[in-house]
Amino acid sequence: MTAQDRPRTCAVHAGTLRTPEGEQSEALFLTSSFAFRSAAEAAARFSGDQPGNIYSRFTNPTVRTFEQRLAKLEGTERGIATASGMAAILSLCLGLLRHGDHLVAAIDLFGTTIMLFKTVLQRVGIAVSFVSLTDYAAWQAAIRPQTRLLFLETPSNPLTAIADIARLAELARQHRCLLAVDNCFCTPILQRPVQHGADLVVHSATKYLDGQGRCVGGAVLGSVAQLEEEVFAFLRTAGPSLSPFNAWVFSKGLETLAVRMQAHCAHAMELAEWLQSVPRVERVYYPGLRSHPQHALAARQQDGYGGIIAFVVQGGREAAWALIDQVRLYSITANLGDTRSTITHPATTTHWRLTPAERQQIGITEGLVRISAGLEDPADLRADLAAALTRLNPR
Repeated sequence: MTAQDRPRTCAVHAGTLRTPEGEQSEALFLTSSFAFRSAAEAAARFSGDQPGNIYSRFTNPTVRTFEQRLAKLEGTERGIATASGMAAILSLCLGLLRHGDHLVAAIDLFGTTIMLFKTVLQRVGIAVSFVSLTDYAAWQAAIRPQTRLLFLETPSNPLTAIADIARLAELARQHRCLLAVDNCFCTPILQRPVQHGADLVVHSATKYLDGQGRCVGGAVLGSVAQLEEEVFAFLRTAGPSLSPFNAWVFSKGLETLAVRMQAHCAHAMELAEWLQSVPRVERVYYPGLRSHPQHALAARQQDGYGGIIAFVVQGGREAAWALIDQVRLYSITANLGDTRSTITHPATTTHWRLTPAERQQIGITEGLVRISAGLEDPADLRADLAAALTRLNPR
């Protein structure tokens, strides 16, 4: 691995474009369109005969810097930035899939992703089957002749279940499908899905890639052959594009991603180990714990265990809400990956649109709480949780 391939170096230097002004930080190109020197040049740009900028809906130097930097980190040829993480998933699916195609997806997904698959995709004639993330026999059984794409997130939201990417990649190859992995929780610092055989990667850049809760955005990453003619063509026409300002913020966020992820992992591990000893906590979900069912797989597949912890508090929704209402350092928000620690109740926020039966199927109980460990001192985070748990009515 050369210096330019090492993640910390890529995160700072990949995709950098310096103008003749010689700026140290990347320039921010806030422009709707780009001027041409002649009508002939305009025609050549629009036809693709000449490379260059046309219109910021699909060509912008600041957005391109972010795309190239993230693609370098993920080890892919191409990156396409989008207006949000959900726009990335939508662009991937509507770019690659057609009426009559079939998608197999893990049921262990972010609630809005499930709703997108259940409503929008099926409304346009794309069939969807859901299977348990770690039930590989179910994945095999769900594949049909019309199946074109397998989709999952690992670790899953919110229970941090881990899928064997290499095993599912081999299954996809056997059936001539593509495998797409939502890498939001790990980021390319902790996990590169393409190294394990995945074809495509999606991100909500809103989370760890930004890291400070400032902007909304997303990205799809893969080979030029997979993305250029279909996903990019969809984005160019439909326009779920990332703004240049948000792209600039995300590019700066990537520069500190490696050091932030190291701290998030350390703080989450300390909190998860402590939560295991708390009497009012029934169960803790964190891949770094030996009690996690896929701990060994996470240790082999990832370079760290991430910053997300889920745990079940005794007393159901009443106790979970009381705990959430009494913390002081944690922001009550469904966002994650922030420098500030966050806390939420998945059953009534991120997964509220699922039916009670669907939530039960994937283990999202009324007592489940999800934490995103931030960059505050972990001793303070632990003390804040401990005080809130102590104030709960004894059972």
